[in-house]
Amino acid sequence: QVQLVESGGGLVQPGGSLRLSCATSGRIFSFNAMGWYRQAPGKQRELVAAITGPGYTNYADSVKARFTISRDNAYNSNTVYLQMNSLKPEDTAVYYCNAGTVITTSKTGDYWGQGTQVTVSS
Repeated sequence: QVQLVESGGGLVQPGGSLRLSCATSGRIFSFNAMGWYRQAPGKQRELVAAITGPGYTNYADSVKARFTISRDNAYNSNTVYLQMNSLKPEDTAVYYCNAGTVITTSKTGDYWGQGTQVTVSS
């Protein structure tokens, strides 16, 4: 059984940084795509960032130049990270790890983590 487990969320002041991690268990082979979604109260879930294949990345416009997605390069590793800098109150949301074959704004991967809360507030 495949499980994705996020960690690293918490409370941070505006302008601060957090690093989210997502580790996978139960999977023998690497996922082609891994990414992060977020959902704020009363809003739809949105794709924040995704990394595909050898390292192709894409980001939501709202986080470009502030967030960086990366992946453990170890063979068959299924660990993905999201470095979040210059955090804003509007980044407050539950962040979900996602993994599968393809991750785009219109297609999600097959596997989800349980979510980790990120709160940006003074």
